Amino acid sequence: MATRSVLGLFPEPDGAARAVEGLQGAGFGENEYEVLTGTPYPEGAFGEKPARHRLYVFPFIGAISGLSVAILLTIATQASNPLVTGGKPILGLPPMAIISYEGTMLGAIIFTVLGIIFESRLPRPVLGLYDRRISEGFIGVLVSCPEDRLGAAEKALREAGATDIKHETPGGSAQ
Repeated sequence: MATRSVLGLFPEPDGAARAVEGLQGAGFGENEYEVLTGTPYPEGAFGEKPARHRLYVFPFIGAISGLSVAILLTIATQASNPLVTGGKPILGLPPMAIISYEGTMLGAIIFTVLGIIFESRLPRPVLGLYDRRISEGFIGVLVSCPEDRLGAAEKALREAGATDIKHETPGGSAQ
């Protein structure tokens, strides 16, 4: 069965919170609706569960990767061109420490940026149903569900006091 979307627009946050409660009461799961707003509200302000993120993992993976590459690079460079100068060891620790530190920081920074892009779900190839009034202060509740449950979703949005409801046509455009 095809999945279609319906978007309810609310001028006040209370209406959007009632819509989320109504959708939960109608049996819609957490992954079937999304609250769209241009205004920053605290997580869970509309009754949805706070999103879990894993952004803290990316810098650790990047740091370990950067450190590994830096150590391998310095060891390989010094071993491939052994310059024995005055009886000093071929693998010098002070230069290796500096390169290792820089490699660790570079890896952590690059992976943090990649993690931010990943956790922000960017790029988003399919924009889906949207209304320009959301960026002007309205709050949208977007429900994506099978076609046979669209009636229940629209009913929950209307009962919560949606000022306007937009439907996605079967081709994917807004109506």
